[in-house]
Amino acid sequence: MPTVLCIDDEPAVGVVVEHALNELGHEPVLATSVEDGLKIVNRQPVDLIISDYRMPGATGLDLLDNLKEMGFEIPVIIMTGYSSIENAVLSIRHGAVDYLTKPLRQEALRIAVANAIEVNRLRRENEQFRRELDALHGPSAIVGQSPALKQVLETIASVAPTRATVLLEGESGTGKELFARLIHTQSGRPGQLVTINCAALPEGLVESALFGHERGAFTGATQRTQGAFERAHHGTLLLDEISEMRLDLQAKLLRAIQEQEFERVGGHQPIKVNVRIVATTNRDLAAEAEAGRFRRDLYFRLSVVPIRTPPLRERAEDIPLLVQYFVRHAAQQMGTKVPLVPPETLAYLQRLPWPGTGGARPPAGGGGVTLTRPGGAPPPRGGWGGGGGGTGHLATPPGGSPVLAPATFNLRELEEITIRRALEATGGHRARAAELLGISERTLRNKLNARPDDAAL
Repeated sequence: MPTVLCIDDEPAVGVVVEHALNELGHEPVLATSVEDGLKIVNRQPVDLIISDYRMPGATGLDLLDNLKEMGFEIPVIIMTGYSSIENAVLSIRHGAVDYLTKPLRQEALRIAVANAIEVNRLRRENEQFRRELDALHGPSAIVGQSPALKQVLETIASVAPTRATVLLEGESGTGKELFARLIHTQSGRPGQLVTINCAALPEGLVESALFGHERGAFTGATQRTQGAFERAHHGTLLLDEISEMRLDLQAKLLRAIQEQEFERVGGHQPIKVNVRIVATTNRDLAAEAEAGRFRRDLYFRLSVVPIRTPPLRERAEDIPLLVQYFVRHAAQQMGTKVPLVPPETLAYLQRLPWPGTGGARPPAGGGGVTLTRPGGAPPPRGGWGGGGGGTGHLATPPGGSPVLAPATFNLRELEEITIRRALEATGGHRARAAELLGISERTLRNKLNARPDDAAL
């Protein structure tokens, strides 16, 4: 039975709508102001909202804007006695799905409600279908059947629907962000996943990035800006590399997590939120807290459910599955037939030490794997000669069958290739390239300025 919230300052209108909704088999909930309606939305699931256009205080348009800011995707039908094309256009532009005029006609109300609920049902089904596809085949797929991976996935399945904070601990490259996304996907929370990289942000901007700021709060603050906590309302906030956060900011973060309340930089109005916290670190955070480099109380608050992400060397049995996954992905991108990977190549890859790596993300343009020309024997540790061993070079073994060869990783080369591709994809637009790379424009600018061969990028 769909729940329909009706917001109107005239009680008589609410009674009429309530009666009509009952006849349609829906569960009506009544409110006389936008403020009361938003409290109901925060308190219980709502499938549809029917709201008056003009009310004392906040209007129907304010309701639409507030729902969007809060991360809700609830369809809204606007009704008003002030019928005009301008009002209809404004309502649709602000996100309304339909528009009704007073006095309400029951048939028009029935059709509008039925259409809105059906659209919402289809949207939810499509979203669920997209999530299932992403989990199975998408770029954030987690591939493997090893006991170590299964244990992590079972823990995530158990904890995801709760509000418990999760601390993902593991070496760099073990897929902590992928697991964080899986936690959010399986949580069912209606809001979005918002990520803050505590290591990448300049120290002076971390507080503003977390909590937002008011206009004039500091030099350059020309307008009010929402922070990560506000944008993650009813969703998940991922605090990446939390160990890099300054101690003084850790105290403010602790309060925000405990109270689910904060103030913008330069502001004095407390803002209530409903945010689920997931944090990651590649350090031993318990040891950092013991040494006084990280707040003990914040550590205990973050590690309600600690999860260690295993490196690939501890789940070698997953390597054949990962190889096949990457090969299929690369073949699809290049429009070629999926090649067979010889058993000796898979055995060779399983013997490698694989420091850190474990996130099942297909490398761009080949990345950590290279399809080679025919060759019989597995490649030596440094790769076959002729390409310098850098990522993306075509290794050329002596004749034989197609194999998959690990390329030698060079961090500088990887970074330069990634930056170059981002700039090419955005036509040289640095702001969009930085967004694509998941870093700030300032960080991108610093990386470009640090290279003497910037022209090549």
